[in-house]
Amino acid sequence: MQVVRTVLWIAITAILVAFIAMNWTTVPVNFWPLDDGNYVHFEWPVGVVALLFFLLGMVPVWLYLRAVRWRLQRRIAALENSLRASSIPSAAPPAAEPAPSSASLEAPLPPTSPEP
Repeated sequence: MQVVRTVLWIAITAILVAFIAMNWTTVPVNFWPLDDGNYVHFEWPVGVVALLFFLLGMVPVWLYLRAVRWRLQRRIAALENSLRASSIPSAAPPAAEPAPSSASLEAPLPPTSPEP
């Protein structure tokens, strides 16, 4: 599974680098409107703008998924600990042997001898 993930990251990186290299021309980016009707204006390469917005879309989702994973791992650990604690036998003394019945408390009768 680690190999598949590595290959995917290499493919995504290669595609992104190729896109940035092919689109290195600068374009005007109107960033923020000002009071006089103009904008804060930047001239950035298209690839940098694409990378920036890719990261702006990916980072919040990645952080959310990491938080969910962390929460679920804590929950699983808590459930495993409670299961482990409930499956350990308690330190109670072993059960006593059953008391002998009243029939076994009586003395045995001596053997009788046959009469002549």
